[in-house]
Amino acid sequence: MATFAFLLLCIGLMLGFSKYAQSTIKIEAPQIDNGRKVIVHLPNGKEVFTYENLIVKEGDKLLYKGERNTLDLTGGKVEYKDW
Repeated sequence: MATFAFLLLCIGLMLGFSKYAQSTIKIEAPQIDNGRKVIVHLPNGKEVFTYENLIVKEGDKLLYKGERNTLDLTGGKVEYKDW
């Protein structure tokens, strides 16, 4: 009977420790600063809502470089405004 109680105690301690260890591990993504919010008014009347650091000027072109795509915003007017 004492062996059974000791075995249960060990299993309980192991489960408790593993639960505690899992609750203390926190994985957080790094904070990315995209800059101020801007609205780009395109010549055709459409608007692009984006962040300042995602707009790049290469030569005489104004480009939006997102995570997966690149858009040509040449000729658009950038307005710094909270949307």
